[in-house]
Amino acid sequence: MASNTSEQLRAELKSLADTLEEVLQTSTDKPKAELDKLRGKAESLLKDTRERLGDTGDKIAYQTKEIAGKADDYVHEKPWTGVGIGAAVGVVIGVLLARR
Repeated sequence: MASNTSEQLRAELKSLADTLEEVLQTSTDKPKAELDKLRGKAESLLKDTRERLGDTGDKIAYQTKEIAGKADDYVHEKPWTGVGIGAAVGVVIGVLLARR
């Protein structure tokens, strides 16, 4: 689901960029009516993309809070396991940094 949403956003952003690029490159060559049409299309795409990005940001924030809550519950239920995992991660990071 997240991958599908990501692909949709990427496609919308590309479409928006292409439309804006067309407006900028041909602003002197096209009649005013056609430029107004392109500008309207760009504004519509921008509005839709902003809304979708806002929705996606809200979903990501919700998922992050949910994951953090689960991690917090896990650490409260099994504190020594959490300490052990934290220590193991610290050792791995220390070893990786020492190799540099």
